[in-house]
Amino acid sequence: MKTSELFHLLKQHEQKPLLFEYAPNLLVGANYHITEVKHLKIDSVDCGAGTDTWNETIIQLWESPEEIGKTEYMQVFKALAILERVGQMKAYDMDAEVKFEYSNANFHTAQLFVTGFTIKNGNLLMKLDVNPTDCKAKETCGVAEPAMESANECAPGGGCC
Repeated sequence: MKTSELFHLLKQHEQKPLLFEYAPNLLVGANYHITEVKHLKIDSVDCGAGTDTWNETIIQLWESPEEIGKTEYMQVFKALAILERVGQMKAYDMDAEVKFEYSNANFHTAQLFVTGFTIKNGNLLMKLDVNPTDCKAKETCGVAEPAMESANECAPGGGCC
């Protein structure tokens, strides 16, 4: 999700509570705070000597130990106000990919991609997930792409079952 898409989504649902699903059926606690917004410029070289640059927006979520047991989630309008205030201090690249950084006692610190969202029980639920590492220079480095199975290979008697 691009930063601009996140802002557009939040503006459409300002009166809803904002929830984050960091793994299937696991929610960031209602005691979360937005504690940091990072504007990153990535300047990389891959294993095939290819170069690339891009920007990312990283929004950090933190669960306050002083508010364990809290049941009311932050309203979208409050999150939007925080993010807009940050934007007045440091401009966003609205085309940058947005990620949410999060951890808890049972989940390692990770930068999670937005994989979708849903309206559930009157809440705006942001679905987050990790994106596995990958080799960007497969062709240059001689890394074979996984073979795609054709429909014929899995036909009865095709040997794939």
